[in-house]
Amino acid sequence: MENINILWADDEIDLLKPHILFLKEKGYTVKTATNGDDAYEFAKTINFDIVFLDENMPGISGLETLVRIKQLDASLPVVMITKSEEEHIMEDAIGSKIADYLIKPVNPNQLLLTLKKNLDHKRLVREKTNSGYQQEFRNIGMTLSDRLNLDEWVEMYKKLVYWELEISNNKEDGMAEILTMQKSEANNLFSRFIERNYVNWLNGKDSNPPVMSHTLIKKKVIPVLDAEESVFFVLIDNLRFDQWKIIQPVINELFRTEQEDIFFSILPTATQYARNSIFAGLLPSEIEKRFPNMWMNDEDEGGKNQFESEFLGDQLKRLGRDIKYSYNKITNHNAGKKLAESISNLQQNKLNVIVYNFVDMLSHARTDMDVIRELADDERAYRSITLSWFNHSPLWDIFQQIAARKGTIVIATDHGTIRVKNASKLVGDRTVNNNLRYKQGRNMQWEKNHVMEVTNPANAYLPKQNISTAFVFAKSDYFFAYPNNFNHYVNHYKDTFQHGGISLEEMMIPFVVLKAK
Repeated sequence: MENINILWADDEIDLLKPHILFLKEKGYTVKTATNGDDAYEFAKTINFDIVFLDENMPGISGLETLVRIKQLDASLPVVMITKSEEEHIMEDAIGSKIADYLIKPVNPNQLLLTLKKNLDHKRLVREKTNSGYQQEFRNIGMTLSDRLNLDEWVEMYKKLVYWELEISNNKEDGMAEILTMQKSEANNLFSRFIERNYVNWLNGKDSNPPVMSHTLIKKKVIPVLDAEESVFFVLIDNLRFDQWKIIQPVINELFRTEQEDIFFSILPTATQYARNSIFAGLLPSEIEKRFPNMWMNDEDEGGKNQFESEFLGDQLKRLGRDIKYSYNKITNHNAGKKLAESISNLQQNKLNVIVYNFVDMLSHARTDMDVIRELADDERAYRSITLSWFNHSPLWDIFQQIAARKGTIVIATDHGTIRVKNASKLVGDRTVNNNLRYKQGRNMQWEKNHVMEVTNPANAYLPKQNISTAFVFAKSDYFFAYPNNFNHYVNHYKDTFQHGGISLEEMMIPFVVLKAK
């Protein structure tokens, strides 16, 4: 055990010699003081790991000493020891951020337990997490070797995200590297699963397809809408399942998670396809056919998601829900603050849709801006920035306003994003779109092992610009690069977060129902 320095302040310290000897025999170093002034002076000059502090000492009291010591080092754990169980003393001590408290007479095992809790907690949690994942590693590997069905893939992804967050919290790089390799293997197998099943899901050749972008409102949102007086449907653009899990504890301060599911983004996992599909309740080629003046293809100039409110209104009518609804798209801080101020008025509507466009901007900024790339250097940092943003965002203010009015929130997204690692060469003419994870166009050549091909877009309900148009989707962590500028693409885009292709992170995305506590 590394050397642990304990400061123990008690005016009856001589009576505690057996306890002090016990701790020393266990390998701890113990410095003693008989009053608060001495304890404070010792704390100024010696680096202690933990302080045991008697509440009732002559001179300055234990609580006063606690305040002084905390002013020296707010992170230093202090354990208050008291003869009294009076409530106001405990409240004062807890309010001053004690780490723990013990009631006299103290026995040696209590001392050991509080030391373990306060000093060894992180190590014990880390070791338990590592041990748990080591046991689970083999189970996951064996499960992946089977041919997983849809429900098993959903459970597999939830399990991988769970361990990713657990290991990330403990900052264990060795374990994280092993998990990354296992997740990469899972993504390769998942890509094959999508290749085998995706077109069948869309064409009614599978009796149990997943809920997807175009069926989300019908199958998941409408049941909530029918059960509640008013619903806020918040679509956070580009929110992965792990990012949802990282902000969930904050949200759960005010809301109960009534439902947490995973649904599937359509391909391409890109905003103009997936989000239009959610609001229209139709697949892209169906939207183009029904709304020829509103659908925008990759090569068309202008915004690609300008008519989501109209698509939503049309879908609600088709579903027999002639209701009052609002649609708000938030793309900057001020617009978010303004919307937060109008929640009471919005709650008069049956449905309020809020599209919040921060996380998508973060992923693009990380590609284009060096400072963001440094801040979001890896998956853990990317999640951390998401959490920091949410805590200080108008969106959290909006959630708080809804909670105060006992409202119901549905959270979803249009697609996720993946950190790309490997470049895949693709050749195409000028008509080919510029997305790094999917390409559509004529006369393209690609590396077959890295992509899922859709040579007839109609099979995947994708618009077909001309007779020779094809779509290809990058699998796992590949991204497309042109051979004549290959090194530039690799250097600029490797390790950036992209979307449009096939991966667990992009396609398997959260649907959550929240009710105010």
